Amino acid sequence: MAKFNYVAMDSRGKETKGVLEVGSQSEAINRLKEMGFFPTKVIEAEKPKDAKAGKSSGGAAPGTAKAGKTRSLNFSIGSGVKPKVLTTFTRQLATLVDAGLPLLRGLRVLQKQERNPTLKRILNDLAMSIEGGSTFSEGLAQHPKVFNRLFVNMVKAGEIGGVLEVVLNRLSEFMEKAQKIKGKVVAAMFYPSAVMIVAVGILGLLMVVVVPKFKLIFADLLGDGNMPAFTDMVLNISEILKNQTIIFPEWAGGFPLPGPVIWALVALIIAFKVMVRTKKGRYIWDKAKLKLPVLGTVISKVAIARFTRTLGTLVSSGVPILQALTIVKETAGNLVIAGAVGAIYESVKEGETITAPLEKSAVFPPMVISMVDVGEQTGALPEMLLKIADNYDDEVDNAVSAMTSLLEPIMIVFLAVIVGSIVIALFLPLITLIDKMGGDEKGSGD
Repeated sequence: MAKFNYVAMDSRGKETKGVLEVGSQSEAINRLKEMGFFPTKVIEAEKPKDAKAGKSSGGAAPGTAKAGKTRSLNFSIGSGVKPKVLTTFTRQLATLVDAGLPLLRGLRVLQKQERNPTLKRILNDLAMSIEGGSTFSEGLAQHPKVFNRLFVNMVKAGEIGGVLEVVLNRLSEFMEKAQKIKGKVVAAMFYPSAVMIVAVGILGLLMVVVVPKFKLIFADLLGDGNMPAFTDMVLNISEILKNQTIIFPEWAGGFPLPGPVIWALVALIIAFKVMVRTKKGRYIWDKAKLKLPVLGTVISKVAIARFTRTLGTLVSSGVPILQALTIVKETAGNLVIAGAVGAIYESVKEGETITAPLEKSAVFPPMVISMVDVGEQTGALPEMLLKIADNYDDEVDNAVSAMTSLLEPIMIVFLAVIVGSIVIALFLPLITLIDKMGGDEKGSGD
């Protein structure tokens, strides 16, 4: 008898975890179904290592090395499948199943043509799992790093309802739209980011290499104490950047080393990473992102579109509302939105509506709340949620376009002010020198 760790959902959508001692994984899954649970993850518990037993037996037992390799392989599985590859696989499988091809044969066909080695191994595992009597969703649940709970539960709902091809098509559409929105945001941010990186590089070169050379020239021409105040400020900033960012110590043979400024930036980044790993810090950061001046609007609209599309897709696929809300909460990607979904879950569990907690969250705009209210009253909540998602996808496009059109003039003005300030600072000593020379000529003429 072996021990299996499991994660399952009950009939009300509540997650439960535990351990079963049974003969095989299939037996564990069947036992959970008999108990009234919907298993989402069933894996064999790792056996404790017995180093002394291994030594006393005169070496490793047969198959130990192989078992260790298999364990490490299973641990790394799923890290090499990009969302785009998974989206393509889902669309292809949906097309094959919709065309009438048996699921097992469809998986074998896709396995033969798949180029991604990780996904190819997973497809082989899925096919073998189905051949062994498991369902498709049970096989998917064994690879949580690739197939999240949204994917697994939608497939499970499609299997129960006998509409797997419909669910796969909805899943592929959902993933394609999510990738499309992400691609648009990334593409829109690429140009401003590239311009800013190049601009910062050029400004850094000016302040660290070019401006210090002018300082020596001005010191020879004007002497100490005759430098204009603005020029002196720019030269001091240049000196700090040059001496504090990268240093060339004598004990290191002139080899460049990070200075205090770089170490301070590294410390700030590490502190930020540590902060967002905590629940409170992540909540503060997620809330701050929604309130950013320009980018916050886009982030908010993307989060709302993701929430409504995920919930609408799950409910329309036959997933129970409480179970769907639990999945949406875990896949929200923003703790503020996840908190609002948690409040909705508690409201629905008590037999109340979705609309009230949406209003209390102060995250969703009135239009979304009104449309959800209408969907609840008319019994067309899934359709209304998907309409909201489509509407917000269009709004994300408009918001991204507006953001990029606003960022371009801001960047131009910012760079003009910085470069112009440097140029003015370098010209002021020349003007002072010309005035001084003019005064000397008048004095000698008198």
